[in-house]
Amino acid sequence: MNKEVMIVTGAGQISMAIARRTGYGKKIILGDRRIANAQAVAKVMNEAGFDVAPFEMDLSDHRSIRSLIAEAERHGPVKYLVNGAGVSPSQAPIETILKVDLYGTAVLLEEVGNVIAQGGCGVTISSQSGWRMPQLTPEQDRQLATTPTETLLSLDLLRPENIRDTLHAYQLAKRCNEKRVMAECVRWGERGARLNDIAPGIIVTPLAIDEFNGPRGDFYKDMFARCPAGRPGTADEVANVAELLMSEKGAFITGSTFLVDGGATASYYYGPLQPRA
Repeated sequence: MNKEVMIVTGAGQISMAIARRTGYGKKIILGDRRIANAQAVAKVMNEAGFDVAPFEMDLSDHRSIRSLIAEAERHGPVKYLVNGAGVSPSQAPIETILKVDLYGTAVLLEEVGNVIAQGGCGVTISSQSGWRMPQLTPEQDRQLATTPTETLLSLDLLRPENIRDTLHAYQLAKRCNEKRVMAECVRWGERGARLNDIAPGIIVTPLAIDEFNGPRGDFYKDMFARCPAGRPGTADEVANVAELLMSEKGAFITGSTFLVDGGATASYYYGPLQPRA
């Protein structure tokens, strides 16, 4: 008897926390660019009673995404998606951030949306960074939401000369993730499925530790110290929200973005984290 299948991308702490919370009884296909990472997480979860198969995939490569989905379909109907793959501003150049975090996520949401089963649901992980940049025009938001995936990176606002640095590229990618979820949830709804976005703040993961030790480390440490929560978050706190969204209790929630940032974004606009003039 085939199990329901959950596709998980990115063998990181947030992906694993969500998969552990919601993936029991399901076949989990875990994709990561570094197969050793996927194998390590699969080993930990399988020894805890889950059914996880590691798979080498590259979120920046359309064919690789299709291969991941084809592997998932071999095991049964694809009913769940957890997209936690990505790179940070300290880990990659502008071009890679746009290709992985922006283009790759758009392709993944579209391709999974073509096969998602009735009653299915997905969550993608963006970032509070998408909220910490000047507002785009309605037309620019529409372009990020609806431009065909293979021409996304040709948009004027994504041209290299219009991007200041890797942080700006990351912010644009995460804004695109949120707008893409809004547009794709309409398509997913035609198949009786739901799609939402979670925008974490400072969550203690290896990626965050890279940021703490990078050129903006002091900025990030100050952010969580002076946000209303007064601390960074944990992957399990992100999983708390994902568990709601992927359960029947979240049945009326789709196309939404949930900030899980300890109030850092609120403080950025209306509190002690406001930028100096």
